[in-house]
This record gives sequence, structure tokens and C-alpha cells, in this order.
Amino acid sequence: MHKRLKLYSVITSIGILIVLLQGALVTKTGSGEGCGATWPLCFGEVIPTSPAIETIIEYSHRIVSGLVGAMVIILAIWAWKQLKHMREAKTLSIAAVVLIIFQGLLGAGAVVFGQSKAILALHFGISAMSLASVVLLTIIAFEDGRQNQIAPKVSKGFKYYVFFVITYCYAVIYSGAYVKHSEATLACAGFPLCNGQLFPGLSGPIGAHYFHRVVGTLLLITLLILMIWTLSRYRHHRILVWTSVLAFLLVVGQFVSGISVVFTQNALSVGLIHALIISILFSTLCYMTMILTRPSK
Repeated sequence: MHKRLKLYSVITSIGILIVLLQGALVTKTGSGEGCGATWPLCFGEVIPTSPAIETIIEYSHRIVSGLVGAMVIILAIWAWKQLKHMREAKTLSIAAVVLIIFQGLLGAGAVVFGQSKAILALHFGISAMSLASVVLLTIIAFEDGRQNQIAPKVSKGFKYYVFFVITYCYAVIYSGAYVKHSEATLACAGFPLCNGQLFPGLSGPIGAHYFHRVVGTLLLITLLILMIWTLSRYRHHRILVWTSVLAFLLVVGQFVSGISVVFTQNALSVGLIHALIISILFSTLCYMTMILTRPSK
């Protein structure tokens, strides 16, 4: 059932993940002004001539973003029509379109008008939400036709804790993006100490970096608690077990890659892995949230 929709949704999910990584690449290489302050043209040209490497990175990000944006809109319309009987289809379709448009407007606005570090950090957070909406549309396309929809029965306390975790995870994503855009990635040398200090204060770039370390560590702890809670109380719900274990493994990978960023002096490959892992983690938690909001039978 829906073979073409399933294939298209998988391709679109991969496409939006590429866009997300391209955005991280633009930030890490300082290529945000690779096309000057013009959009959609690049230095006033449709196709830049004799482009520098920064121009190539920024321009390719624009091209791929535009193509994938169109793909997301097509997917949303397709899913709305084919999966309208699914509980989440319409909401996710609307969210996918709104988020991809907002994401594009934020990117264009940053080029033409310039944006504060706080707004630029929001761009990556919206990208993570956009990825999650498309991934969830893909999942429900694969779920359609099953006799029993996945809807685990859990306590209200467990549900509220998952809601807290996903909200907190987004806050951590934002803090990490703010560190990048405020050029504070290497403000703290060493780990676990920051420039040889246990507590360097919370002001300036050092404070932003240190704050992200603290909230990132707390995210690791919250997901450890979630995994233990799931294994002890809801082991019979295999999907909850797998998602909670996966989320914990991903946050461990995120934690390790974050430390590696410091010791590799913000190596490009490590930074991109760091962005990739947190995006997949957020999508995993979104899926967990979605199935927990379904009415249990």
C-alpha cells in the first residue's frame, strides 16, 4: 500500500537531512555571506561565475534547499490526500509545509537583512523540527494498512516526562546552535574543566559554551532516566523499549562528539556528526511523543 508515497517520503526525508547538514556546513565554514547580501541571486547573478569555495557552499545550499522545499510541499499534499484517515496526517502535513517555509524565510532574511545570533540559532532548531515532521509523515505512510496501530498504554506521569524531555531536548538544540553562531565553540579548552576552571561563570562566549555543556549533560541524565523507567515499567511495549534505548545511545554519541569537538579543535567532520546525531535524536523523541498521544486501546 502506498508504495510510491513510501519511496518518495524516504527520499524527501534524506533530502531534508542533507539540507540540515548543509546548513551546519555553511555555519561551520563561515559561508553565510558566500553570496553577499543578495537573495535569491548570488552576487546579483543567477549562477555565480568564478565562485570562491564559500560561494559554492552557500549557493549549493540554496539550490538544494529550494528543491527539497518543493519536495516537502508535494509530500505534504500527497500525504494529506492519501493518509487523511490517519489521525496525525493532516497535522503533520500542515506542520511540514509551515516549517519548511519558515525555515527558508529565516535563511533568506539572514542573508538580506542580517539577523541576531539568537535568531540565527533558531534556524537550526526549525530545521530539526522540519526533519522530524517529514520523518513522522514517512512513518505513518508505512504504518497505514496495519490492523493494530501502535499506541502504548502508559501512565500520565510517563507521558508528561516524555513531553518534558522532548521540550528540554529542543532547548539544548537551541543552546548548541547559539554556541555555534556566537563563535563560542572553542571558548572552553579542555573537558570536564573549562579553561582549567570548574565554574568559569556564565558571561560572554565562555558562559554560553559552559552553559551548553551543563544542559547537554543534564539531557544525558534525563534520557538515562527515561530508558531505565521504560525498561523497568514498560518492557512489554517493544517500541518504547527500542526508542528509549536508541535515544539514550544517540545522546551518548552526541555527548562524545561534543567532547571531540573541543579536543579536535572543531574538526569539520566531528561538527557535522554532532549536528546529525542531535537531529536524529530529536526525531526519535518526536516519534515517541506521537505514539504516546494516541488514544490507547
